[in-house]
Amino acid sequence: MRKALIYFSIALGLLFNSCQQSNMYSLDREQKKGDWFEPSPYGMAYIQRGAFEMGPTSDEVSQIVNPTKTVSVEAFWMDDTEITNNEYRQFVYWVRDSIARKLLGETYSDFAITEGASGVPLENPTINWYEKIDWSDPDYQMAMDELYIPEEERFMLKKEVDTRKLIYDYYWVDFKQAAKRSNSFDFETQKYKGSIVNPDGEILPIENRGSFLMHESVPIYPDTLCWIRDFAYTYNEPFTLKYFSHSAFDDYPVVGVSWKQAKAFCNWRTNLKAVVSTRFKETPAHDYRLPTETEWEMAARGGLRISLFPWGSYYTRSDEGCFVANFKPRRGNYVADSPTTTTAMKVGEFDPNPYGLYDMAGNVAEWTSTAFFESGYDVVDDLNPELQYNAKTDDPPVMKRKVVRGGSWKDMAFFLRNSTRSFEYQDTTKSYIGFRCVRTSFRNDLQNN
Repeated sequence: MRKALIYFSIALGLLFNSCQQSNMYSLDREQKKGDWFEPSPYGMAYIQRGAFEMGPTSDEVSQIVNPTKTVSVEAFWMDDTEITNNEYRQFVYWVRDSIARKLLGETYSDFAITEGASGVPLENPTINWYEKIDWSDPDYQMAMDELYIPEEERFMLKKEVDTRKLIYDYYWVDFKQAAKRSNSFDFETQKYKGSIVNPDGEILPIENRGSFLMHESVPIYPDTLCWIRDFAYTYNEPFTLKYFSHSAFDDYPVVGVSWKQAKAFCNWRTNLKAVVSTRFKETPAHDYRLPTETEWEMAARGGLRISLFPWGSYYTRSDEGCFVANFKPRRGNYVADSPTTTTAMKVGEFDPNPYGLYDMAGNVAEWTSTAFFESGYDVVDDLNPELQYNAKTDDPPVMKRKVVRGGSWKDMAFFLRNSTRSFEYQDTTKSYIGFRCVRTSFRNDLQNN
């Protein structure tokens, strides 16, 4: 009996110990004790998992349109500011340089890596990013002629990079279609059942698991003409010419970016992080992506249970009478909230919300990943709610609506509210819509640091 009690005590101790530490065995790595630490991504704020009342509070007029729903959301990281011109320009330059190096590699072997680390010839040569490009070299320009604007289209005979050629190709896995039971793998026939729909709307049979890999080809240069297109009978040509390209606007939020361009940026940013993780043999982080509508609202509320605006007040002015966001406070008076600009302004000029997030209201509105439907709150789940629809090329415009949140420099205070929903079409670009990225967190018990 005594021996049995000893064995029982040992087994009980092992059981409690196993609840505290992971004892998973993996063949491809050494076993390590203790917790895995997730470092804070640069420029991102941590949003602790939690539950909140999504939608308008009882004293908001819009409650008739959007009902209130209690939801729970997992922890995530969010950019503390909107993506700036400087940050998006790095994406543009990366695409430009990758195309340039591919063209140069066809003539100059220094720009192409043809052998692996062990000296084995590569079937498909890769880009050599370490070789410097002399953009003023006439021979290099000749080799990259395909990248420049055709001679008959040049203004004042100026040789410039053709931004229409800056196209980013990437792939993503359509887990929604892969999860359908009608598309599951049949172990008896050793084949997949069903069919898939690709981004172009084509219905194709599922040949193998690679059929769920979707290909996107996205022109990524911002639409600088949106400043003129958005407003009739205005003079916004200076913004068209300089807002994205001039260094004076480096810290201003990027605009003129479509929903698909914002998603392409997230993919590019993820791949850069994945390369660094592989180099240092770290566990790759979750992908960067656009926030869901629920994540965006949860982040905007800053942990406050009842708040009309992200700063936790029912008013758009501080106690000193100063406006606390960049928006349109008075009819026609765009400079009442800030004497420095009539449109978008530098990110982070106003105080952050309790989560450390800047400009969650005003400055520029922001894309989310969520498809816009008026009855969306009625159909989404209460755990990590999200309503996605991958609109096809020939879908009607109503199917291409995506939720836009936060309001902008041209909007009145109503659109700055935490609960206000708006939308824009995924293939359009606006001078008052930008975006910021989020990344799901590995740790739900991590505290702000």
